[in-house]
Amino acid sequence: MIKTLLFSTALLFSVSASAAIDALNFSSPQQEDDYHALTQELRCPQCQNNNIADSNAVIAVDMRGKVFELLQEGKSKQDVVQYMVDRYGNFVTYDPPLTPATMILWCAPILFILLGVLVLFRRKRSQSEQVSHATESATNVLTEEQQNRLNTLLNKENDR
Repeated sequence: MIKTLLFSTALLFSVSASAAIDALNFSSPQQEDDYHALTQELRCPQCQNNNIADSNAVIAVDMRGKVFELLQEGKSKQDVVQYMVDRYGNFVTYDPPLTPATMILWCAPILFILLGVLVLFRRKRSQSEQVSHATESATNVLTEEQQNRLNTLLNKENDR
């Protein structure tokens, strides 16, 4: 009996906790459409891959409230997006603008790869040049005395 009563009480509290739905009163259908569009367009900074409409993170709830508040003040969609970008950075938009920082993020890996290939080709070429110089210098390194001794040895070998 007590277990049933405790289970019913726990069930009652869990149902009321999950029933928290935003009940917002909009001034016009256009304002409601703007609200839904903005909450779909803005990214949750905590969840990263969810928009603020689908996220249950505390920051997403706060952002939805701020979107509603700004729309109630008569701000345009662009004003709301700009407010969120100013506060949270370009990350909150799914389509961030092209800035010098983003250009570096896109171009730096390509430049590093090209630089690495260039270094590899130069190293390969310098190693092959060193090998060819080493073989040439090995044949031309004998002193006159060594050359005479070599010739003497070769002549003795030929006489046999």
